[in-house]
Amino acid sequence: MKFLKVILFFILTQTIFAERMEISSKYIEAEDKEIHFIGNAKIKIDNSWLHADKVKVYLDENNETRMYEAIGSVRFEIKGDKHSFKGRANQLIYDKWKSLYVLKGKAIINDNDFVIKRQIKGDKITLNMMTGRMNVRGGPISTKFFLKLNDLRRSFGL
Repeated sequence: MKFLKVILFFILTQTIFAERMEISSKYIEAEDKEIHFIGNAKIKIDNSWLHADKVKVYLDENNETRMYEAIGSVRFEIKGDKHSFKGRANQLIYDKWKSLYVLKGKAIINDNDFVIKRQIKGDKITLNMMTGRMNVRGGPISTKFFLKLNDLRRSFGL
């Protein structure tokens, strides 16, 4: 029965996402509306990727992917139409319907936006892929924002 749920999950994710989604790990545990990918978990969607110790995929009442949570040594590269982000954190939560990423625990994002190159650090970073906006909160470590002056001058015509 668990094997059928896993197969159903992969079939549904292929139809939910316009692009191809691949998930792999050392082993899989399936519960009612959750699938856990444990041990060297990897997600690949087109040119975007995520690696973590564990990934939990949450399904809604129609068994469609609602969100996923990556836990432990999370590394990622997310490429959208307008924005590209690469980074790491202790935990990453992605809400598919809101197109919202939440990074927690020593989060670092290198924003390779096409004009400005930035590095953002904080204890919690919220990233909206629709707008490209970020909310950064410090914590045990301070919030830092690194920006090259040459890029700032070029961006603002200075």
